[in-house]
Amino acid sequence: MKLVEVVSNFSEGRRREVVDRLAAAVVSVPGAYLLDRTSDPDHNRSVLTLAGAPEAAFEAMDRAVGVAVDEIDMERHTGEHPRIGAVDVVPFVPLGDMAMAEAVELARAFGSRVAEHYGLPVYLYAAAATRPERVRLADVRRGQYEGLKSAIGEPGRQPDFGPARMHPTAGAVAVGARPFLIAWNINLDSADVELAKRIARRVRESGGGLPRVQANGFWIEERRRAQVSMNLLDFSVTPIWRVWETVAAEAAQDGVTLAESELVGLAPLASFLDVAAHAGVPDSRTLADRLAAAATSIRLRDFSPDMILELRLEAARAGGR
Repeated sequence: MKLVEVVSNFSEGRRREVVDRLAAAVVSVPGAYLLDRTSDPDHNRSVLTLAGAPEAAFEAMDRAVGVAVDEIDMERHTGEHPRIGAVDVVPFVPLGDMAMAEAVELARAFGSRVAEHYGLPVYLYAAAATRPERVRLADVRRGQYEGLKSAIGEPGRQPDFGPARMHPTAGAVAVGARPFLIAWNINLDSADVELAKRIARRVRESGGGLPRVQANGFWIEERRRAQVSMNLLDFSVTPIWRVWETVAAEAAQDGVTLAESELVGLAPLASFLDVAAHAGVPDSRTLADRLAAAATSIRLRDFSPDMILELRLEAARAGGR
Protein backbone atom coordinates (compact mmCIF):
# COMPACT_ATOMS: atom_id res chain seq x y z
CA MET A 1 0.00 0.00 0.00
CA LYS A 2 1.21 3.50 -0.82
CA LEU A 3 1.14 5.77 2.20
CA VAL A 4 2.57 9.16 2.97
CA GLU A 5 3.27 10.91 6.25
CA VAL A 6 3.14 14.69 6.56
CA VAL A 7 4.87 16.36 9.52
CA SER A 8 3.31 19.80 9.20
CA ASN A 9 4.67 22.70 11.27
CA PHE A 10 2.46 25.70 12.03
CA SER A 11 3.49 29.00 13.60
CA GLU A 12 0.96 28.80 16.42
CA GLY A 13 1.50 27.14 19.77
CA ARG A 14 -0.34 29.38 22.23
CA ARG A 15 -3.94 29.53 21.04
CA ARG A 16 -5.36 26.07 21.60
CA GLU A 17 -8.56 26.90 19.75
CA VAL A 18 -6.60 27.60 16.56
CA VAL A 19 -4.65 24.36 16.84
CA ASP A 20 -7.96 22.56 17.44
CA ARG A 21 -9.25 23.96 14.14
CA LEU A 22 -6.09 22.88 12.32
CA ALA A 23 -6.49 19.36 13.71
CA ALA A 24 -10.19 19.31 12.83
CA ALA A 25 -9.35 20.22 9.24
CA VAL A 26 -7.03 17.22 9.01
CA VAL A 27 -9.46 14.67 10.43
CA SER A 28 -12.33 16.00 8.30
CA VAL A 29 -10.87 14.12 5.33
CA PRO A 30 -11.72 10.39 5.19
CA GLY A 31 -8.56 8.31 5.08
CA ALA A 32 -6.36 10.98 6.70
CA TYR A 33 -5.25 10.04 10.21
CA LEU A 34 -3.89 12.48 12.77
CA LEU A 35 -1.18 10.46 14.53
CA ASP A 36 0.42 13.05 16.75
CA ARG A 37 -0.13 16.64 17.84
CA THR A 38 2.29 18.73 19.87
CA SER A 39 2.37 22.44 20.72
CA ASP A 40 5.17 24.50 22.26
CA PRO A 41 4.18 27.94 23.61
CA ASP A 42 7.81 29.13 23.89
CA HIS A 43 8.49 28.33 20.26
CA ASN A 44 4.88 29.37 19.47
CA ARG A 45 4.72 26.39 17.16
CA SER A 46 2.63 23.26 16.67
CA VAL A 47 3.42 20.08 14.80
CA LEU A 48 0.64 17.92 13.40
CA THR A 49 1.71 14.49 12.14
CA LEU A 50 -0.74 12.88 9.77
CA ALA A 51 -0.64 9.88 7.48
CA GLY A 52 -2.78 8.21 4.90
CA ALA A 53 -3.14 7.53 1.21
CA PRO A 54 -1.48 10.26 -0.89
CA GLU A 55 -4.77 11.76 -2.07
CA ALA A 56 -6.22 11.94 1.44
CA ALA A 57 -3.07 13.43 2.96
CA PHE A 58 -2.92 16.01 0.14
CA GLU A 59 -6.51 17.12 0.73
CA ALA A 60 -6.15 17.17 4.51
CA MET A 61 -3.09 19.41 4.31
CA ASP A 62 -4.80 21.71 1.82
CA ARG A 63 -7.67 22.23 4.26
CA ALA A 64 -5.24 22.81 7.14
CA VAL A 65 -3.39 25.44 5.12
CA GLY A 66 -6.68 27.24 4.57
CA VAL A 67 -7.26 27.39 8.34
CA ALA A 68 -3.72 28.63 8.99
CA VAL A 69 -3.99 31.38 6.37
CA ASP A 70 -7.25 32.56 7.96
CA GLU A 71 -6.14 32.34 11.60
CA ILE A 72 -2.40 33.09 11.87
CA ASP A 73 -0.97 36.57 11.40
CA MET A 74 2.81 36.52 11.01
CA GLU A 75 2.96 40.27 11.57
CA ARG A 76 2.08 39.53 15.19
CA HIS A 77 3.94 36.26 15.60
CA THR A 78 6.81 35.87 18.05
CA GLY A 79 8.61 32.69 19.07
CA GLU A 80 11.97 31.01 19.51
CA HIS A 81 11.83 28.67 16.52
CA PRO A 82 13.01 29.74 13.04
CA ARG A 83 10.03 30.26 10.71
CA ILE A 84 9.01 31.90 7.45
CA GLY A 85 5.25 31.63 7.56
CA ALA A 86 2.02 30.59 9.19
CA VAL A 87 2.43 27.17 7.61
CA ASP A 88 6.17 27.06 8.05
CA VAL A 89 7.12 23.70 6.58
CA VAL A 90 5.27 20.78 4.98
CA PRO A 91 7.44 17.69 4.39
CA PHE A 92 6.00 14.64 2.62
CA VAL A 93 7.55 11.38 3.84
CA PRO A 94 7.01 8.21 1.76
CA LEU A 95 5.79 5.14 3.67
CA GLY A 96 4.82 1.62 2.68
CA ASP A 97 5.30 1.01 -1.02
CA MET A 98 5.56 4.68 -1.92
CA ALA A 99 8.84 5.70 -3.57
CA MET A 100 10.68 8.93 -2.83
CA ALA A 101 10.18 10.02 -6.44
CA GLU A 102 6.42 9.79 -5.90
CA ALA A 103 6.69 11.85 -2.72
CA VAL A 104 8.65 14.48 -4.65
CA GLU A 105 5.92 14.62 -7.29
CA LEU A 106 3.27 14.94 -4.58
CA ALA A 107 5.17 17.71 -2.79
CA ARG A 108 5.62 19.73 -5.96
CA ALA A 109 1.95 19.34 -6.87
CA PHE A 110 0.99 20.46 -3.36
CA GLY A 111 3.30 23.47 -3.55
CA SER A 112 1.74 24.51 -6.85
CA ARG A 113 -1.78 24.10 -5.45
CA VAL A 114 -1.36 26.17 -2.28
CA ALA A 115 0.48 28.88 -4.22
CA GLU A 116 -2.45 29.16 -6.60
CA HIS A 117 -5.27 28.77 -4.05
CA TYR A 118 -3.90 30.95 -1.25
CA GLY A 119 -1.44 33.30 -2.92
CA LEU A 120 1.46 31.86 -0.91
CA PRO A 121 5.07 31.98 -2.07
CA VAL A 122 6.31 28.37 -1.94
CA TYR A 123 9.89 27.16 -1.62
CA LEU A 124 10.70 23.55 -2.50
CA TYR A 125 13.34 21.89 -0.31
CA ALA A 126 15.02 18.54 0.47
CA ALA A 127 14.40 15.89 -2.23
CA ALA A 128 11.76 18.13 -3.86
CA ALA A 129 14.20 21.03 -4.31
CA THR A 130 14.83 22.19 -7.86
CA ARG A 131 18.03 24.06 -6.88
CA PRO A 132 20.97 22.68 -4.90
CA GLU A 133 21.06 25.72 -2.64
CA ARG A 134 17.54 24.92 -1.40
CA VAL A 135 18.06 21.33 -0.33
CA ARG A 136 18.75 22.36 3.27
CA LEU A 137 15.74 23.81 5.09
CA ALA A 138 18.01 26.17 7.04
CA ASP A 139 19.09 27.78 3.77
CA VAL A 140 15.48 28.29 2.69
CA ARG A 141 14.70 29.83 6.09
CA ARG A 142 17.71 32.17 6.02
CA GLY A 143 16.70 35.51 7.55
CA GLN A 144 13.45 33.99 8.83
CA TYR A 145 10.13 35.71 8.21
CA GLU A 146 11.45 39.21 8.78
CA GLY A 147 14.51 38.79 6.58
CA LEU A 148 12.71 36.98 3.76
CA LYS A 149 10.07 39.68 3.72
CA SER A 150 12.63 42.15 2.38
CA ALA A 151 14.75 39.68 0.37
CA ILE A 152 12.07 37.65 -1.43
CA GLY A 153 12.27 39.69 -4.63
CA GLU A 154 16.06 39.54 -4.89
CA PRO A 155 17.79 37.26 -7.43
CA GLY A 156 18.08 33.76 -6.01
CA ARG A 157 15.45 34.30 -3.33
CA GLN A 158 12.33 34.20 -5.48
CA PRO A 159 9.97 31.31 -4.65
CA ASP A 160 9.48 28.21 -6.79
CA PHE A 161 5.71 28.83 -6.93
CA GLY A 162 3.54 31.82 -6.19
CA PRO A 163 4.24 35.56 -6.06
CA ALA A 164 7.69 37.00 -5.33
CA ARG A 165 6.24 38.76 -2.30
CA MET A 166 5.13 37.57 1.09
CA HIS A 167 1.47 36.86 1.77
CA PRO A 168 0.34 39.89 3.83
CA THR A 169 -0.38 37.79 6.93
CA ALA A 170 0.67 34.19 6.22
CA GLY A 171 4.20 34.79 4.91
CA ALA A 172 5.72 31.94 2.89
CA VAL A 173 5.88 28.14 3.14
CA ALA A 174 8.55 25.49 2.55
CA VAL A 175 7.29 22.26 0.97
CA GLY A 176 9.51 19.22 0.56
CA ALA A 177 9.94 15.47 0.41
CA ARG A 178 12.37 13.64 2.65
CA PRO A 179 13.03 10.33 4.39
CA PHE A 180 11.60 9.77 7.85
CA LEU A 181 13.26 12.05 10.41
CA ILE A 182 13.66 10.66 13.92
CA ALA A 183 13.87 13.32 16.62
CA TRP A 184 15.79 11.65 19.43
CA ASN A 185 17.61 12.92 22.50
CA ILE A 186 20.20 11.35 24.78
CA ASN A 187 20.47 12.59 28.35
CA LEU A 188 23.92 12.35 29.91
CA ASP A 189 24.46 11.29 33.50
CA SER A 190 26.03 14.69 33.96
CA ALA A 191 25.13 18.36 34.33
CA ASP A 192 28.03 19.39 32.06
CA VAL A 193 26.33 21.25 29.21
CA GLU A 194 29.66 22.08 27.58
CA LEU A 195 30.38 18.35 27.36
CA ALA A 196 27.00 17.79 25.66
CA LYS A 197 27.84 20.54 23.17
CA ARG A 198 31.29 19.04 22.49
CA ILE A 199 29.78 15.61 21.91
CA ALA A 200 27.16 17.13 19.59
CA ARG A 201 29.87 18.81 17.53
CA ARG A 202 31.77 15.53 17.22
CA VAL A 203 28.83 13.31 16.24
CA ARG A 204 26.96 15.56 13.82
CA GLU A 205 27.60 15.31 10.11
CA SER A 206 28.57 18.97 9.72
CA GLY A 207 31.40 18.41 12.21
CA GLY A 208 32.76 15.38 10.37
CA GLY A 209 30.79 12.89 12.47
CA LEU A 210 27.94 10.56 11.62
CA PRO A 211 26.27 10.89 8.20
CA ARG A 212 22.76 12.33 8.15
CA VAL A 213 22.85 13.32 11.83
CA GLN A 214 22.18 16.79 13.23
CA ALA A 215 23.00 17.44 16.87
CA ASN A 216 23.26 20.11 19.54
CA GLY A 217 23.80 20.23 23.29
CA PHE A 218 21.36 21.65 25.83
CA TRP A 219 20.62 21.88 29.54
CA ILE A 220 17.33 20.19 30.50
CA GLU A 221 16.05 21.79 33.68
CA GLU A 222 13.31 19.22 34.26
CA ARG A 223 15.85 16.38 34.29
CA ARG A 224 18.73 18.36 35.74
CA ARG A 225 20.94 16.83 33.06
CA ALA A 226 22.85 17.83 29.96
CA GLN A 227 21.34 16.56 26.73
CA VAL A 228 22.58 15.73 23.25
CA SER A 229 19.55 16.54 21.10
CA MET A 230 19.51 15.04 17.60
CA ASN A 231 17.66 14.67 14.34
CA LEU A 232 18.44 11.41 12.55
CA LEU A 233 17.72 12.34 8.96
CA ASP A 234 18.02 8.83 7.54
CA PHE A 235 18.16 5.88 9.94
CA SER A 236 18.99 3.53 7.05
CA VAL A 237 22.30 5.40 6.68
CA THR A 238 23.05 5.92 10.38
CA PRO A 239 20.91 3.66 12.58
CA ILE A 240 19.82 4.52 16.10
CA TRP A 241 22.12 1.96 17.73
CA ARG A 242 25.19 3.44 16.05
CA VAL A 243 24.32 6.91 17.34
CA TRP A 244 23.82 5.53 20.86
CA GLU A 245 27.16 3.73 20.81
CA THR A 246 29.00 6.72 19.36
CA VAL A 247 27.63 9.14 21.94
CA ALA A 248 28.44 6.62 24.69
CA ALA A 249 32.03 6.34 23.48
CA GLU A 250 32.44 10.12 23.29
CA ALA A 251 31.00 10.60 26.79
CA ALA A 252 33.20 7.83 28.19
CA GLN A 253 36.29 9.79 27.23
CA ASP A 254 35.25 12.25 29.95
CA GLY A 255 34.23 9.53 32.38
CA VAL A 256 30.51 10.11 31.80
CA THR A 257 27.82 7.51 31.12
CA LEU A 258 24.47 7.83 29.36
CA ALA A 259 21.42 8.10 31.62
CA GLU A 260 18.59 7.55 29.15
CA SER A 261 17.21 8.49 25.77
CA GLU A 262 13.87 9.94 24.71
CA LEU A 263 11.93 9.93 21.49
CA VAL A 264 10.18 13.08 20.31
CA GLY A 265 7.21 12.05 18.19
CA LEU A 266 7.20 8.77 16.29
CA ALA A 267 9.74 6.35 14.78
CA PRO A 268 9.33 3.78 12.00
CA LEU A 269 9.04 0.12 12.92
CA ALA A 270 12.11 -0.76 10.87
CA SER A 271 14.31 1.57 12.92
CA PHE A 272 13.45 -0.27 16.14
CA LEU A 273 13.73 -3.74 14.63
CA ASP A 274 17.20 -2.76 13.46
CA VAL A 275 18.14 -1.90 17.06
CA ALA A 276 16.73 -5.23 18.25
CA ALA A 277 18.70 -7.15 15.63
CA HIS A 278 21.90 -5.34 16.62
CA ALA A 279 21.20 -6.27 20.25
CA GLY A 280 21.03 -9.93 19.24
CA VAL A 281 17.30 -10.43 19.67
CA PRO A 282 16.22 -13.31 17.38
CA ASP A 283 13.52 -12.75 14.77
CA SER A 284 11.58 -15.65 16.28
CA ARG A 285 10.65 -13.54 19.31
CA THR A 286 7.30 -11.75 19.28
CA LEU A 287 7.15 -8.24 17.89
CA ALA A 288 6.33 -6.87 21.36
CA ASP A 289 9.42 -8.59 22.81
CA ARG A 290 11.69 -7.29 20.06
CA LEU A 291 10.44 -3.73 20.47
CA ALA A 292 10.81 -3.88 24.25
CA ALA A 293 14.36 -5.23 23.93
CA ALA A 294 15.25 -2.47 21.49
CA ALA A 295 13.92 0.19 23.88
CA THR A 296 15.86 -1.34 26.77
CA SER A 297 19.12 -1.41 24.83
CA ILE A 298 19.00 2.35 24.25
CA ARG A 299 17.44 3.09 27.67
CA LEU A 300 14.41 4.68 26.06
CA ARG A 301 12.27 6.43 28.64
CA ASP A 302 8.53 5.71 28.84
CA PHE A 303 8.53 3.39 25.84
CA SER A 304 5.16 2.44 24.41
CA PRO A 305 4.25 0.67 21.14
CA ASP A 306 2.30 3.85 20.35
CA MET A 307 5.69 5.43 19.60
CA ILE A 308 5.95 3.24 16.50
CA LEU A 309 4.51 4.93 13.43
CA GLU A 310 2.95 1.88 11.81
CA LEU A 311 1.37 0.71 15.05
CA ARG A 312 -0.04 4.17 15.73
CA LEU A 313 -1.48 4.28 12.22
CA GLU A 314 -2.97 0.81 12.62
CA ALA A 315 -4.65 1.86 15.87
CA ALA A 316 -5.94 5.07 14.30
CA ARG A 317 -7.49 3.15 11.41
CA ALA A 318 -9.08 0.66 13.77
CA GLY A 319 -10.54 3.49 15.81
CA GLY A 320 -11.70 5.43 12.75
CA ARG A 321 -9.67 8.51 13.73
